[in-house]
Amino acid sequence: MKKFNIAHNFEFKSIIELYAKWIREGKLKVNSDWNKNGLKFTVQDPCKLVRQSLGDPIAEDLRFVIKQCVGKENFIDMYPNKSNNYCCGGGGGSLQAPYPKQRREFGKIKFNQIMETGADVVISPCHNCHSQIMDLCEYHGGKYKTIHLWTLICLSLDILSEKERAYIGDIGL
Repeated sequence: MKKFNIAHNFEFKSIIELYAKWIREGKLKVNSDWNKNGLKFTVQDPCKLVRQSLGDPIAEDLRFVIKQCVGKENFIDMYPNKSNNYCCGGGGGSLQAPYPKQRREFGKIKFNQIMETGADVVISPCHNCHSQIMDLCEYHGGKYKTIHLWTLICLSLDILSEKERAYIGDIGL
């Protein structure tokens, strides 16, 4: 709205910013006790959320939330990261486009970046990134799992339903 000089009386916030705020305030009581096996996690910084919108502050909030849910010692950042992170290749309608070969070739950069971390699980707050990263894992023969940010939060709160547990499969819990 500011970019186009349109008057408005509301503030835009990402739910990630609110999760971080609620965790800091003690209103969202996440913890890493559930991660008894010391699974290692990394995170995808969605282009539309980080690089093209809210920048490094939202990327920092995203990492804060994840570290609170998995333990700081169990988080491995990709490099480059935050506003400089590589695009996964799943946005902009490419998942629905009839060019999976090209999408997967472009996504190989992201796949290699994930594999270099050695992480067991990739967290994504973006559904397009989630679907693309999951597909890249299957297509290129990776061993990591991909889960949504809210799934991680539910795991840390011990409120993940059986249906959701089926969706994440065996991640070594």
